[in-house]
Amino acid sequence: MSKSDEMRENVKRYYGSRLESSSDLQTSATSCSLPRSPLPSSVTEALSLVHPEVIKRFFGCGIPVPAKLEGCRVLDLGSGSGRDCFAFSKLVGPSGHVTGIDMTEQLITASRQFVEYHQRKFGHKEPNVTFIQGYMEKLCEAGIQRDSMDVLISNCVICLCPDKKSVLQQAYDVLKDGGELYFSDMYASNIIPDHMKQDPVLWGEGMGGSLFWKDLVFLAHSVGFSTPLLVSASHIEVHNSQLKAKAGDIRYASGTYRLFKLPQQPGKSGAAVIYKGTIPEFPDQLDFDSSHCFKKDQEVEVDAEMAAILQVSRLSSDFTVRMLDTHKSDSESTPQYCHLNPFLLADRWGSSVKQCSKTSR
Repeated sequence: MSKSDEMRENVKRYYGSRLESSSDLQTSATSCSLPRSPLPSSVTEALSLVHPEVIKRFFGCGIPVPAKLEGCRVLDLGSGSGRDCFAFSKLVGPSGHVTGIDMTEQLITASRQFVEYHQRKFGHKEPNVTFIQGYMEKLCEAGIQRDSMDVLISNCVICLCPDKKSVLQQAYDVLKDGGELYFSDMYASNIIPDHMKQDPVLWGEGMGGSLFWKDLVFLAHSVGFSTPLLVSASHIEVHNSQLKAKAGDIRYASGTYRLFKLPQQPGKSGAAVIYKGTIPEFPDQLDFDSSHCFKKDQEVEVDAEMAAILQVSRLSSDFTVRMLDTHKSDSESTPQYCHLNPFLLADRWGSSVKQCSKTSR
């Protein structure tokens, strides 16, 4: 058995037969990234309708949900109990479809038991949720077709995967052009040393497998994604004294990022864009990420990559885009991406997770 296979088996045991509910986890570490604004009413309503037994076995916290999901084909990476999938099944509506993939057989079996319940609860004529057992690093082997998905969601599970580049590569492959990966995860203030990666509890809690935040930018670019856009971030407080001692000087933060699959490399010219206010529940202002806020009918200049995102993604009909002849020259030959640092954003927002999730609710 390879080291990666051994790690996956440890996670299966940790989140499968060992855990009856989220309160069985050992630490207060979590990957909740606190949003600046309350969740839209459509999201809170969808969550309120999810069956209590599904909620009980949900190991994450919060919900990473981008705007404008109606009619989309959504894939949830590491679907766990199915909570997010069932909420998304209401948000995408009867014309959309949600697929959840998880490697833990017990969780997939449990999730499938509630498909009909949520179909009736949401008033859908046909089920629009499917659960499959498989690995995030092997989506195509699990039967997910290339170029088939509009949006991929992941809620605090990529940190549990030993081969994160393969996860991102597979995500890129199954997305349609213009599609996006919108995900929350745990990040480390430095590269995690090997001895921490070998600790099964640290790994099971996400601490041993957290990615150094700067490495996300490199990995995203290496598989073809656009530069990550940081949506929200929170510091993570680890309350378990033993695990805190094992972590040493390494700090943790949760971050929600969005990555887009662009059909071609954007040019160098920026654009002037105007948000039309046409996305339901965001009629006056759309907070795209922590660096881009679009107010209705107000022209904003953006760089070439953001212009490309707004032209080819599912949001293209909600913006007018006027390309500019000039472009801003980079002040640095090598970008530092400080605006993508979840620790700095959490500092700026004064945001931390004190008592949440992988341990207590």
